[in-house]
Amino acid sequence: MPAQNLPPSVFQMLERNVGKKIRVIIDSTYGYEGTLEAVAQDVAGIWISEVDAIVLRSTLAQPIPQVANREETNDLYLNLKEVQRVEVLQRPQSKQ
Repeated sequence: MPAQNLPPSVFQMLERNVGKKIRVIIDSTYGYEGTLEAVAQDVAGIWISEVDAIVLRSTLAQPIPQVANREETNDLYLNLKEVQRVEVLQRPQSKQ
C-alpha cells in the first residue's frame, strides 16, 4: 500500500513557526502579538513571549481589522480552544 500524503496537522504547522513573531486573534476586537515559544499538545495551546495585548478596529471605510491600540503584558499560555486565528508576522529568511 503506497504511503499517503496527509496534510500537516495544526500542531506541525505551529511547531514550524516556533521563534517567529505571531498575532493571535481571540475575538473580532482583541488579540495578542508576540514570539511563539512552544506548542503543547496535552492541553492544546501555545506559549508566547514578549507579548503585546492588541485591540483591533474596523470601519466601513476600512473593513479589514487594524491594530488600534497595544499594551505590553507578560508571557502567556493560550488554550487553542479560545483562539480564532493565528497569523505569522515574520517571514522566513530567504536562503542565499
